[in-house]
Amino acid sequence: MKLTKVQSFMLYALGTTYDQFSERFNGRPLAIAMNKVDFIDLVHAAKIASKKDRAVYRNLESLEKLKLIAYDNKTLALTKKGIAAYQAIRKEMEPYFYIRDLLRSDDILKYTAKRQTVLKDE
Repeated sequence: MKLTKVQSFMLYALGTTYDQFSERFNGRPLAIAMNKVDFIDLVHAAKIASKKDRAVYRNLESLEKLKLIAYDNKTLALTKKGIAAYQAIRKEMEPYFYIRDLLRSDDILKYTAKRQTVLKDE
C-alpha cells in the first residue's frame, strides 16, 4: 500500500500528536482524545496542508478507507495497521531528524577534527 505524500504527513502528524500526548501524561491516568476538527486545525497550524478543510477531511476519509485510522465516538485513532504504517514512516524519517538535531546542537564542533573559520564574502 503506497500512501500519498499528504496522507503520509497526516498519518505521521496524528501518530506524533498521540505520542506527544502520551509522553506529557505518562504515569497519569489520563488520555487525550482528538476529534477531526481539532486535528484539521492542527494540520493547518503545522502547515502540513494548505488546502481547505474539506480537502483535509477527504484525506482523513481516505486514511479511514485504508483502515489506517478509525473514527469512533467523534475521536480519531490509529488502527493497528495505522500504527505499523506510522512506525514505518517514523523509522524512515528518523535519520533526517537525527542529523538536523545534531547540527543544531552545541556538540557539533566535537565531530570535526580541525575547525577553520573563514570570512564570508557578501
